[in-house]
Amino acid sequence: MKVEPLGDRVLVKILEEGETKTASGIYVPETAKEKPQQGIVVAVSEDEDAEIPVEVGDKVLFAKYAGTEIKLDGEPHLLLEAGDILARISD
Repeated sequence: MKVEPLGDRVLVKILEEGETKTASGIYVPETAKEKPQQGIVVAVSEDEDAEIPVEVGDKVLFAKYAGTEIKLDGEPHLLLEAGDILARISD
């Protein structure tokens, strides 16, 4: 399935982060984990009026409870407004 963001939206593939086990060896259940806040930009709206400061392939930091969660090819993605992207991350 192909998704093309409209308006000032960006499609981001969520990067799963966090340990499944604490330093003391206790396993953390899925329900207790924090929501991830990093992802890779997969698609950007082609709307000429929208000012979107990221490009496909950028690693970004986004607001914790922002966007609409969708699954594409079994992997979690977020459809975000450009304003919900807080920063571009470079390694």
